[in-house]
Amino acid sequence: MNSQAEIIAHRGGQWPGMSENTLEAFAAAHQAGARWMETDVHASADGVVFAAHDADLDRIAGRPHRIRDLKAAELDSIDLIAGGRLPRLTTLLEHLPDVAWNIDVKADHSIAPMIRTVRSRDAGECIRLASFSSSTLRRLREALPGVRTSGGVLESALFALGGLPGVADSGLCPLPTGLDALQVPMSFKGIPVVTEDFVSRAHHSGLQVHVWTINDLSAMRALLDLGVDGIVTDDVPLGLREIAAWT
Repeated sequence: MNSQAEIIAHRGGQWPGMSENTLEAFAAAHQAGARWMETDVHASADGVVFAAHDADLDRIAGRPHRIRDLKAAELDSIDLIAGGRLPRLTTLLEHLPDVAWNIDVKADHSIAPMIRTVRSRDAGECIRLASFSSSTLRRLREALPGVRTSGGVLESALFALGGLPGVADSGLCPLPTGLDALQVPMSFKGIPVVTEDFVSRAHHSGLQVHVWTINDLSAMRALLDLGVDGIVTDDVPLGLREIAAWT
């Protein structure tokens, strides 16, 4: 087991009376004891980065609009169904200075605003950038050298193949500069991804292993036994209690 394992609050975690990805949810997770927060971002029509998973407002606000089609001032005023409002990323950075952020850049149009935000706020030390897209990660790494990034789908898959005979431990391709974590599901289509070999090879390559999204106690315990470095969860109190019990 990794005694330094972290709970990463998925969209700030699930809390009564609070919407996901809101300042209130992230503050609740931090107050409970979580240091790392996971969020996704989309840029408004005028290039302001907001914390939100979906590209549109239908599920969270009952509004038939895409975030990219509205200006920041209008997004600031929209009430979410479960309470709260969409926060600007800059607001989160200002109000929660002791928090570290794992940020998934969801769309191409959000890349440049994300880069501007990191540079203008000198936020590189408190973030890790993520994306499923290799091209998005490449652009972020080129523009923000030294900022931590996780592996995309292709990078993680190529690393997983390092367990095959005749393949280097680090996988089929050289690890990109800036990569510090592999963020993967526990399994994919019934095939285990996070195994003892996977975790061992990642650590040998200087990489952390974070697993998403785990809300089951037995799964958390199994992952901690394997020595993972982070568990992404909606149930922040459960995860924190389990890690405390193992340390």
